[in-house]
Amino acid sequence: MTDQIPDASVFDSIDPALKVVTAEIEISAPAEAVFELIADPQRQPEWDGNDNLGTAVEGQRVRGTGGSFITTLTKGVDRENHIADFEEGRLIAWKPSEVGGEPFGQKWVWQIEPIGGDSVLVRHIYDWTKLRDPQRLSRAQSTTVANLLASLKRLKQLAER
Repeated sequence: MTDQIPDASVFDSIDPALKVVTAEIEISAPAEAVFELIADPQRQPEWDGNDNLGTAVEGQRVRGTGGSFITTLTKGVDRENHIADFEEGRLIAWKPSEVGGEPFGQKWVWQIEPIGGDSVLVRHIYDWTKLRDPQRLSRAQSTTVANLLASLKRLKQLAER
């Protein structure tokens, strides 16, 4: 028996609250230093808790909305990440797609909030409320708070060095 891919209507039956996964962590480092680790795609494989990111070409540092950057996944596939939200030092969000394609419907969000001294609260959000591709459903559902926390913990280790 083979696995059947569900129809796109399955997305309508999933509680929207389950389609937004959030985790946060306090990091003892300046907001600018933490943000730089996130905004530079070449650094992202160092803290990716999904162990999904392989490499990114140097010189793609994100500087605003409307642009994009390309990463190569560990399985060798390139992904273009479209910048959806951006505020230097505070907020960055991207939507992945095939290179040259339209975003799949997921959005990865990073919010950085200074909380005093050289400490920040970093919030990581995975939002798949706009996802409609049944082939991506299983992967979306398997991205949990634990995955986001793994990224946050790795980011914390790098930023606090």
